[in-house]
Formats: sequence, structure tokens, C-alpha cells
Amino acid sequence: MARYLIRELDKIKKKILSLGALVEERVRMTTQAVDNRDAAIAQKIIDTDWEIDEMEVDVEEECLKLLALHQPVAVDLRFIVTVIKINNDLERIGDQAVNIAERVVTISKRPEMDFVFDYAPMAEKAESMLKMSLDALVNIDVDLAFKVITLDDEVDAIKTLAYDRIKDAIKANPGRVGYLINLLLISRHLERLADHATNIAEEVIYLIEGEIVRHGMYDANDPKNGS
Repeated sequence: MARYLIRELDKIKKKILSLGALVEERVRMTTQAVDNRDAAIAQKIIDTDWEIDEMEVDVEEECLKLLALHQPVAVDLRFIVTVIKINNDLERIGDQAVNIAERVVTISKRPEMDFVFDYAPMAEKAESMLKMSLDALVNIDVDLAFKVITLDDEVDAIKTLAYDRIKDAIKANPGRVGYLINLLLISRHLERLADHATNIAEEVIYLIEGEIVRHGMYDANDPKNGS
């Protein structure tokens, strides 16, 4: 029974990492689509979202089956609970990628404006946070997971900057409100994407240390948190 459980846990780990790799690919495509206003890439993200949805359901079903049949405890139970939560966040990241892609498709059909907000730094930070959070899971690296949490504030700051810039642009260009609102939504979706990457990092910390660090329970001045 123990050997079977180990094999099943390993299978689940491979599945969640495969889903993570797929979601990472979609986020990279999203960054390209935003940088280049590339409607073709954006449409591909939208059209292939079902792949992420199917994998997410598969991982959840495997986890629930293992819980029902083998009633794991201690570290094994914590691992399954963590995977279920990370699985949901990965699916939500896929949804945010689709939301961004839909905005790109919309703005690509409209004339460009002189106003341009460079989303590259924000998109690259969010993409990096996702990669780091998944690397933390693979390598059971609590320090890397804590680093992801600290980066979230940087993404939030860029979102605030985008809001201020776009608000001023709307005042100056009232006839282009629709175009500018789509730009604003891109910043919102990127910020949410980074939030989900942060959630994954928090779940990795829970997996490793058994400590819940959500809802502001993280103290950057605590020596064990890598400061």
C-alpha cells in the first residue's frame, strides 16, 4: 500500500508540473502578444484555453481519488492539499492569460495612439514570479518562495502607475476611452496573474513548513523569511 501511495503521489506531482509548464508557455505567449499587439498569438491563447481546463480537472480528480481511497495523513495529506490549491491557481492564471489576450485582440483592431504604456516590465515580472514559484515547488525551496512574495509589491506599483497614466490619457483623449480602458484592463489582469503566482508560492511555503502565510501573515523582518 505504501509503495502504491508513493507512486500515485509521484504521478500527481508530474501532472501538476506538466500543467505548470503549459501555463508558463501561455504566459510567455501573453507577454509576446502584449508587447507586439499580436492578435494572432492572442487568438491562439484564447482558442487553446481548453487544454489547461482539461488538465486542471484531471489533476483535481486524481487528488480526490487518492484522498478517498487511501486517506493519506501528515506530509502526504499536506502535499495533496497543496496540489489542489496550486492546481486552481494555475487554472486561474490561464484564465487571466485569456483575459489579456481578449484585450489584445480588441485593441489590435483599433488605431494606435501616441499614448503608449510599456507593459513589458510588468509582464516580465509576473512571468518571472510564476517561474520562480514553480521552481520553488520542484526544488522544495522555501527561500525562493518567499522571494516571490516580496516581488508582488513591485507589480502592484506598476499597476498603480499604469492607472495614473491611463487616467490622465482618458482626460486628454475622451474620444478614445474604449481603447484606453482595454489598456487599463491589461494591467489589472497582469496584476491578478502575479497574485496567483504569489498564492502558489504561499502554498509551497505551507507544504515545506506547515505554516500559513496568507492574508498578510508574512513578516519580511522575520529572519527565517529570508530577510
